[in-house]
Amino acid sequence: MRARNIAAATATVLGLVAARDLVQKKHALLRNFPVVGHARYMLETIGPELRQYIVTSNDEERPFSRDQRTWIYASAKGENNYFGFGTDNDVEHMQGHAYLKQRTFAGPLPDAHDPQAPLPSAKVLGGPRGRAKAFRPASVVNISAMSFGSLSGAAITALNKGAALAGAMHNTGEGGLSPYHRNGGDLILQIGTSYFGCRNDDGSFNIDKLKDVVAGAPVKALEIKLSQGAKPGLGGMLPGAKVTPEIAEIRGIPVGEDCASPSRHTAFSDVDSMLDFVELLATETGLPVGIKSAVGEMEFWQELATLMARGDRGVDFVTIDGGEGGTGAAPLTFSDSMSLPFRMGFSRVYGTFAELGLTDDLTFIASGKLGLPENAAVAFALGADMINVAREAMLSIGCIQAQKCHTDKCPTGIATQNPWLARGLDPASKATRAAVYLRTLRKELMKVSAAVGVAHPALITATDIEIMNGDYEARTLAGVYGYKDGWGELGPHLAEEITALLTTKPNSAQRTTA
Repeated sequence: MRARNIAAATATVLGLVAARDLVQKKHALLRNFPVVGHARYMLETIGPELRQYIVTSNDEERPFSRDQRTWIYASAKGENNYFGFGTDNDVEHMQGHAYLKQRTFAGPLPDAHDPQAPLPSAKVLGGPRGRAKAFRPASVVNISAMSFGSLSGAAITALNKGAALAGAMHNTGEGGLSPYHRNGGDLILQIGTSYFGCRNDDGSFNIDKLKDVVAGAPVKALEIKLSQGAKPGLGGMLPGAKVTPEIAEIRGIPVGEDCASPSRHTAFSDVDSMLDFVELLATETGLPVGIKSAVGEMEFWQELATLMARGDRGVDFVTIDGGEGGTGAAPLTFSDSMSLPFRMGFSRVYGTFAELGLTDDLTFIASGKLGLPENAAVAFALGADMINVAREAMLSIGCIQAQKCHTDKCPTGIATQNPWLARGLDPASKATRAAVYLRTLRKELMKVSAAVGVAHPALITATDIEIMNGDYEARTLAGVYGYKDGWGELGPHLAEEITALLTTKPNSAQRTTA
């Protein structure tokens, strides 16, 4: 009797579904194939998961392959991140793969067994321009710009605490400086086109509000965001439904009202006025000031380098974001086809400054899938002084690459403002994982540098890496990107200084004093 009732109920439900499918006009597939047509939509919904865990190979998936994610997860957990039985890569035929050339003999090398893996920048940020609060960043690996709002409070808390534990810096993103950024980590305050946290009611920039924000937090530098790799040249819209009282207070906008971010700044309109703005910020705060941008047309960079060559005004750092960047949700065209990939974009910008002999006068920060040792080493060889990690940092605190960032339905509570989903992320334990990942990446960079025979990754040159073109040709990185002799290298004084800093052991008196 019970079985007959269940069967009857099932048949009734299927009949109702079939009737609805036949009369609806939205989906042709369901009108032609009632009931069974739903299987197609079900498979489409879980398609990313099927490909991620079943179909794709270890090196096939994008934006991060299974091997890459496995390395990050293991590194963040302090587990064995080695791979056995040789490479999965088709090294005999792969085009575009980078190979580092180890040296038989080496100069002085740092202690590779320090658990903190200290790896400071080879340059003093703001030093060449004499900024009042110039400093040498303690870590060449830092957390890139991701705003509270795009990421949950729990995620920001975990990243900031992790940065503090690892001695790294944390970029606030353009969404303002939130309470979640105040967990011990040193900050780079990003200033976007909407001037969140330092704006007037009409959206214009307010220097006094900026000074108040800087005075109340461990802000080490200011970064003016011109564009980002995920959506270069594109503004944004924060719907009023998402403008909670908390976000409104942090960003300085009305509660419950739509907030449109313009695609370009209103505080300046060209390179000349931008440099005036940079000098205003530096004078009023004493902080190093830089810009962040993806790379498109080169006239901007050529004019910037030309004006900086005069010596009276200039940025202290440039952050170059590759077009493969992806922490910001964007239209498909912008994600796929707008702005240059990192290696090409960075090399063009670096070359513009190198032609005028300016590369030792500013710090180059690189971002765009550089949280993996090979990619980071290439960035340093091209002339980067530091790297920023974003999605890799998200992976370290539990991101599973579900690619739901734009839906507010992130299953791990990272890229969401849904309280129920965010509660699943424990900031304390994830902070430890973020810190371990940052330290591990620094250790790997030290190992790579030692293999190449130098004390610091910034001393890896563009001739120390070759780009393979199948099994029949290889060209040095310098040759691929048109680098001239000495490009991508530190000046002799900087090279000697960073080598001495990493390899000179303090004497007993110094250790006692410390």
